[in-house]
Amino acid sequence: TSLLFHLKSVFGHDAFRPSQEDVCRAIAEGKDALVVMPTGAGKSLCYQLPGLARGGTTLVISPLLSLIEDQVSKLRALGVVAERIHSGLSREDSRAVCRRYLDGELQFLFIAPERLAVPGFPEMLAKRELALVAIDEAHCISQWGHDFRPEYRMLGARLPLFRPSPIVALTATATPDVQDDIARQLGIQERFIRGFRRDNIAIEVLTLSPSRRAEAIRNLLEQPGRLPAIVYANSRKETENLAAELGARTGARAYHAGLPSEERERVQRSFSEGSCDIVVATVAFGMGIDKANIRTVIHAGLPASVEGFYQEIGRAGRDGKPAHAVLFFSFVDKRTHEFLLGRSYPEASVLEEIHSKLKRQSRSRDDLRDKVKVDDETFERAIEQLWVHGGIAFSADDMVETTKKSFLASYEEQRAMRFRELGKMIRFAEAPGCRMNALVHHFGDGSENDPLCGICDSCNDATCIARSFREPSPGEVALAARLLAFLGERSRSTGQILSELGDAPRDATMHVLDALVRGGNVRADAATFVKDGERISFTRYRITEDGEALSRPLRVGNAQDPKTVRKRAPKPARAGSGSGAEGGSRMEDAPTPLHAALREWRRIAAKESQVPAFRIFSNRVLDEIAEQRPLDLGALMACQGVGNVVIKKYGRSILTVVDQHR
Repeated sequence: TSLLFHLKSVFGHDAFRPSQEDVCRAIAEGKDALVVMPTGAGKSLCYQLPGLARGGTTLVISPLLSLIEDQVSKLRALGVVAERIHSGLSREDSRAVCRRYLDGELQFLFIAPERLAVPGFPEMLAKRELALVAIDEAHCISQWGHDFRPEYRMLGARLPLFRPSPIVALTATATPDVQDDIARQLGIQERFIRGFRRDNIAIEVLTLSPSRRAEAIRNLLEQPGRLPAIVYANSRKETENLAAELGARTGARAYHAGLPSEERERVQRSFSEGSCDIVVATVAFGMGIDKANIRTVIHAGLPASVEGFYQEIGRAGRDGKPAHAVLFFSFVDKRTHEFLLGRSYPEASVLEEIHSKLKRQSRSRDDLRDKVKVDDETFERAIEQLWVHGGIAFSADDMVETTKKSFLASYEEQRAMRFRELGKMIRFAEAPGCRMNALVHHFGDGSENDPLCGICDSCNDATCIARSFREPSPGEVALAARLLAFLGERSRSTGQILSELGDAPRDATMHVLDALVRGGNVRADAATFVKDGERISFTRYRITEDGEALSRPLRVGNAQDPKTVRKRAPKPARAGSGSGAEGGSRMEDAPTPLHAALREWRRIAAKESQVPAFRIFSNRVLDEIAEQRPLDLGALMACQGVGNVVIKKYGRSILTVVDQHR
């Protein structure tokens, strides 16, 4: 057939990858389609091959210039006639491309979505019937997607000009809600959700304070077989600081949008060609990268969404060989994201105040800024959101005017959604169970009977390159028994478990539940329900046959001490020191600032409770806490001599003291 002919003669493949053939045939037959396939699954072929088979010109709408240049370069290397029009070209070059298009010379024309807003440009394209219209990174259409672009939202109104040409929308990251929105905006009925399971990526998630991550990442990447690697950070400053900390020994380079374009191109080229093996980058890096042998992707902080996380780890192991994805996070990351989201999505009252200044007359941007008492960044963010949600418009002379449309409900809904997406990412990081299954179900590409991946930190601790594990404390063994007894023969949700075992700290309960799932004593299944039109995801737990007798060993993840970080050596006691009731204490022999702070905290707590200091904690227990430096309640409970009562009464205040002395 024509498809197989072009597959072999142009792309050099003898056969399709799994799940590609039915997608390509449907599109080649002229059907509209929404294609959701992960990075590296061969998504580009699903519009390029049908476009060639149908003949004529395929129009490709893509959001990133680097991605456009990469795709055009690859098609040209295959002998395909491909061109592009974007802001990086001169006016003369763009006009030359338009003439070639109108003369029917092009097989593919790539454009950025903004080009369709240029007066006369869509009409020029419509002078010839297109073979196919392909919208890449289609999640940008949906305001519920993790990377919403206002110019993409307008595509639905502009595409009818190109009918009856079929339309294919493609993305690597779209939840069922986002899929519904894309399909509704573009009028697409047929969907192909394929290939989200990646059997070669071992995922690990562990809690670690920001101050310790650089050392952990450096030691991890110095292990044999970990390069090439991408390290993702959440801000430009973090990329530069982390690259500087790693660079002296690893040659790491920073990459973010604030760097000069020449520097970004040098970093991207050196990574692609292999002269640089580690890039520390913001999330934009990788969109145009087709490097098959990336062995490790590390997140040096919590991503803002599960979709973003999945897309980024999908850049590892595209050659099909084993790869690792490691995520470091802590409670601090949540606060950072909440602050950043608050900046990107100002309070609705700010938007209402700006909008109220336009009720009687339009104003220039500068005049409007002077009328509103907010900082420049907040003002610019608010103006952008008002425009996105239809509250304002810009006249031909760039005056800002009200549209008198209702914008508030749409904005508040989107703002709340962004915070919900962060909550979903936190739940993914904290939840027990197979990491890959959790991701597959998040995108609607799984079933209840999906097999465990067998290689993530939940399925197999022997595969871990970052997390370490230890034997449970007596308190954790007792808590495990309580969890198993509570589960009994019924399945229970996370909320039910935490509510029933309310006297046990949340962190400690989830820590032990994770160990039970990893040990095969408890099974964790993804589940959903719909409330107020929104699909809510949660985890349901049930006991296994092995769990009925706790026949498998319990191994607890040592979240506060990744094995890539060198442990602090215990300080030796001086000869002849401290015998007696306390049995000798390193606190007395070799005090540190943390030892002193814990002693002072104990003194104040004892005074408030009107009890002797040793009734709060013995020196030996404080010494253990100072050595372990726990990051969460589960890690604190693992310290010898710390039980449930102490955790409940003093746990948070102890962690505060420890955190102040890192």
